[in-house]
Amino acid sequence: MSHAVLVQDVVRQVPPESTQQAIGYPALFLLVLLGSLVPVVPTGALVSTAAVVAFHHSDPFALLVVFALAASAAFLGDIGLYWLGLRGVRSMNGSRLLETLRGRAAPDRLEQARRKLHEHGAQVLVLSRLVPAGRIPVMLACLLSTMPMRGFARGDVPACLAWAAAYQLIGILGGSLFPEPWQGVVAAVALTLLISGASAVWRRLRGA
Repeated sequence: MSHAVLVQDVVRQVPPESTQQAIGYPALFLLVLLGSLVPVVPTGALVSTAAVVAFHHSDPFALLVVFALAASAAFLGDIGLYWLGLRGVRSMNGSRLLETLRGRAAPDRLEQARRKLHEHGAQVLVLSRLVPAGRIPVMLACLLSTMPMRGFARGDVPACLAWAAAYQLIGILGGSLFPEPWQGVVAAVALTLLISGASAVWRRLRGA
């Protein structure tokens, strides 16, 4: 069997766009929500991957739907995590979640986040969402300063919108550079990992 026939067989097995959207949209929302609640899921790479696939869809609103789902899921996850954190702060004995967040925030980064929060208020949430590994230290600083839920939510709305837009642009870039969706997915994921890795290296160099 020739390679051309094999490729045609694979293409025939790819589900139609309607099926992809029916499965992909809920999966994207749930995974980003989970990644916001449990900060171990690479949500940025998920959004970029979804943006690549949406870029190659014929539906003109596919990219808009991906953006809306990613931003809303990130916001709901942040709000849920912050609400749980506030319960720990107000509790006499604290909470396991609060201790987990403390363990994921280096003392120097937490101190920097508290200083930035004091200088700029809730606006620092926007930058924390865009900087890799910057969300947890800033959220913990907000918790320790007992920022009310309403104030956190006001700052988190533009933060989630900017975050979703940034990673979607990475996906659009990957989708526009390559003719095949899988090639764009590889490029987008590689770029998000490169950004995360470069940020970690920069922090270590500054610490050294």
